[in-house]
Amino acid sequence: MDLEHRQLVQLLPILPLLAELGRTQHITETAELLGVPQSTVSRALARASAVVGTELLIREGRGVRLTPAAKALLPYVESALADFRTGLDLVRHESEVVRGRIAVTFQHTFGEATLPLLISAFMSRYPHTEFDLSQGSRDSCLAELASGQADFALTAPVAAASRTIGSAALYREPLRLVVHHRHRLAGRHSAGLADIRQDPFVALGPGYGLRSLTDAMFREAGFRPRIAFESQDAHTVRGLVSAGLGVSILPPGGAGQGSDAIARAGGLGWLEIPLESELAFREIGMAWRERRNPRDTEPDPVRLFRELVLADGPALLAGLVRARSEP
Repeated sequence: MDLEHRQLVQLLPILPLLAELGRTQHITETAELLGVPQSTVSRALARASAVVGTELLIREGRGVRLTPAAKALLPYVESALADFRTGLDLVRHESEVVRGRIAVTFQHTFGEATLPLLISAFMSRYPHTEFDLSQGSRDSCLAELASGQADFALTAPVAAASRTIGSAALYREPLRLVVHHRHRLAGRHSAGLADIRQDPFVALGPGYGLRSLTDAMFREAGFRPRIAFESQDAHTVRGLVSAGLGVSILPPGGAGQGSDAIARAGGLGWLEIPLESELAFREIGMAWRERRNPRDTEPDPVRLFRELVLADGPALLAGLVRARSEP
């Protein structure tokens, strides 16, 4: 066995530790994240430096600083680990059927198209996976995610990323003014918030993502709407508007009921009008819990669903966004 091969054999078990230490720059935090004693990390550093033949880290108080040699080596360490994970995934996927359950919590408006599209794409590849679905307000979705009841939360606005929560935006869609088909603004190509200052407003209740967005829009416009009704779902909001009981602001849901349907329904019907506001949009995204401890193994279905949504979700949803955004 030549010297280079012996060095590789000695270094391979240390690569995950070096990669984590390169990210944290802290021996104690690295030890906690990997679930090993701090002394184990220190000994591994000394062993790695001896094998490489040069110092890799310089101690600075309680932290560490990478040497130029370590900075040059670290990208190759990360690349080697990434290649190994890819190969391991390939072996697992070829030798095993992916089974398990994925818990997703989502806001009501994503149940008609957004979430079904993502689940359909996933199950076409992994048909033996099952989903547990829960829907509610944005606040309740994020609470379920934080408590561990859900693996993912589909919300708008997108949840802010933190040390414990990861998140990514998937798409953006406009918000529209929704009015009764005989409303004075029904023939307009666009309207501003000032145009509905005196109208009764049909809102979603506090805690719903759309409520926070409309509240921000009215603050920017300089007035508070006269709220006539508060509801828990967009379907009821459209129904109240359709009956002429107020106006609302909602994501696109269709141009409204046609004249024949309106006549049969006794005058019920709504129309959507583009809004003249830079805040008239919502960004939809997915959030998940970050696993800080490597020993907290993430189930394959959960990891694979997140990878699919992040990699393919924007393209999968692009057609939906175009279709719903057309006036």
